Amino acid sequence: MSAKYKRVLLKLSGEALAGDEEHGIDAAVCAQLARQIKASLALGVQISLVVGGGNIFRGAARSKEFVMERTVADYMGMLATVLNGLALQNALENQGVPTRVMTAIEMQRVAEPYIRRRAIRHLEKKRVVIFVAGTGNPYFTTDTAAALKAIEIGADILFKATKVDGVYSADPLNDKNAVFIKKLSYMDVINRKLKIMDATAVTLCMDNQLPIMVFNLLKAGNLKKAVSGQAMGTLIN
Repeated sequence: MSAKYKRVLLKLSGEALAGDEEHGIDAAVCAQLARQIKASLALGVQISLVVGGGNIFRGAARSKEFVMERTVADYMGMLATVLNGLALQNALENQGVPTRVMTAIEMQRVAEPYIRRRAIRHLEKKRVVIFVAGTGNPYFTTDTAAALKAIEIGADILFKATKVDGVYSADPLNDKNAVFIKKLSYMDVINRKLKIMDATAVTLCMDNQLPIMVFNLLKAGNLKKAVSGQAMGTLIN
């Protein structure tokens, strides 16, 4: 088995790191993800990640819940992604995988500031790069940050990790009649308002011809299959 892609970006939701819990970070989930990433690196692919912070604090939702200014809530959400990034770095380095956390909001005692050329150099040296703190700006989701970073570093594809096998016509966890969709165009996602990624992220990918693959990362071995180009999940291009 060999890698189809030279460089990929994996978008993880914060909720994925919580496992079966509603909040927090599940060490077992982080370890499982680290093992999958390590196995995929062995194929020769360069891997970067963008991780969300919804397991700790979701800015847009909490700003209404706490009657909080949106910009303040979004910055808090960005800081939550830093916690998740550090947890993933620890899990990866426990597996012997050299990892760098790069942040859009400078905090030099904790992580490196994001510099595009340095990020690419880390990837070329076979280090996993975890991008945290979103874009560094409020009102932008981590989906948009993932699309932006993938384009900036020249990734071949954007992997969107979910808890289901791909995109369905409805939520398969709540609707038994939901139909699996194997392939979509960018405009299908936008026009049908499919809640895969926000419209800004999808539009960025469309404008720069960056394909998106949506698949279930919680199944062991799926990342390795995706990296090798095996047909799985939903492809958006």
